[in-house]
Amino acid sequence: MKYTGYSRFIRPLLYGIDLLIVSLLTILFLSSQWVDILAIIIFWVILSITISVYSVYRFTKIVKVISLFFKQTLLMCLLVFSYFYIQENFISASDILRFFLFLLIIITFWRVILFEIFKRYRIITGSNNVYTVIIGVNEATKRLAYFFNNSPEYGYQFKGFFGEQIAPKTKGTIEDAQQFILDNNIDEIYCSIKELSNNQIKKLTEFCQANRKTIRFIADDKELFSKNLKLDYYNLTPVISLAPVPLDDPLKYLTKRVFDITFSLLVIVLVLSWLTPLLALLIKLESKGPVFFKQHRYGLDFKLFLCYKFRSMSINKEADKKQASKNDARITRIGKFIRRTSIDELPQFFNVLFGQMSVVGPRPLLMSHTDDYKGKIKRFMMRHNVKPGITGLAQVSGYRGNIAKDSDMFNRVRYDIFYVENWSLLWDINIIFKTILNVLKGEEKAY
Repeated sequence: MKYTGYSRFIRPLLYGIDLLIVSLLTILFLSSQWVDILAIIIFWVILSITISVYSVYRFTKIVKVISLFFKQTLLMCLLVFSYFYIQENFISASDILRFFLFLLIIITFWRVILFEIFKRYRIITGSNNVYTVIIGVNEATKRLAYFFNNSPEYGYQFKGFFGEQIAPKTKGTIEDAQQFILDNNIDEIYCSIKELSNNQIKKLTEFCQANRKTIRFIADDKELFSKNLKLDYYNLTPVISLAPVPLDDPLKYLTKRVFDITFSLLVIVLVLSWLTPLLALLIKLESKGPVFFKQHRYGLDFKLFLCYKFRSMSINKEADKKQASKNDARITRIGKFIRRTSIDELPQFFNVLFGQMSVVGPRPLLMSHTDDYKGKIKRFMMRHNVKPGITGLAQVSGYRGNIAKDSDMFNRVRYDIFYVENWSLLWDINIIFKTILNVLKGEEKAY
């Protein structure tokens, strides 16, 4: 893709500022010798190339940006420690730790701020835009067009569809697209693979290469689920396979488990230790029955476990089959409050501590819902490749509460599968913060 305006200067400028920060922190905490400063700068450059830390685009999620810089800074710290150890210049561990922390905080902070500034700049000025067209009209390309048209902070300007035949939604045929792209200075072309022949893909690719345009392909969307794919080469033959689920990696699984235990213990000790007796009294005073509501749910590997909640309803025979609805007569007065604030879910931190759940993951569904939908929705069972969560990506994306129609479950499962295939610890932390913000703001579906 050709760069216009100030775009060509952004990456070198970022590189320069980062190297200046690294140099100043080296002088402040480690060494003022120019040889040492140069060595550390070289370490940063090598790591940034290896990790591709500067391969950040307007569509890159902020969690990915933070994750890349955390990995870069951690490896940088290890290299710095090794370097001074080999030199027999024993810098104190506390100085190296301060260097690591300040580097991580300053680099991450200023890059996140810059990331947000660029988004606001695009909205306010309407400049630094990327002009796009889409070839192929189907559900996947319509969703992409909706993203372009409704996300001004990313700076995409959608100029229209092109298809095999002229239709109400298209500006012309695939053959018409090339001249339109040249006449309207289009930057990026998005093509639906399933609507193009191999010959058409070849011609469009050659056209884009010849005219310095970026071409991207939208995968076959028959199942409407994102598949995480991995490209390998067998000699010179490219072979695509499904990438392994991140939490199949023992180290990543251990990282998530340690985080779950730490977080759940903090909630149990700091919150539930005093909140439980208080709520127990209020629940008992209003209605007869136990303080805790226990219900079997399907968990990891489709195994049943008892999920805990504070009881928010009067005792009833429909609890295992019927979801709560707005103005549900079964909900008690204290139940309305604890459900609206999601306090009723807090006992599930014991499930997390016992290893049956995670803080973040696909929400465990009613057994009746699981039995109904596991045969209706393809890849539904991928939800059970990880532990269910107290909160999840689907919930912070607007899909929580009552399942009123099939599409509610369909969309919830889409987000769950995306989470399973793309897990990271920073993403978990981001989802937790969003959950807390949603609780403080209040949610329409929290009843």
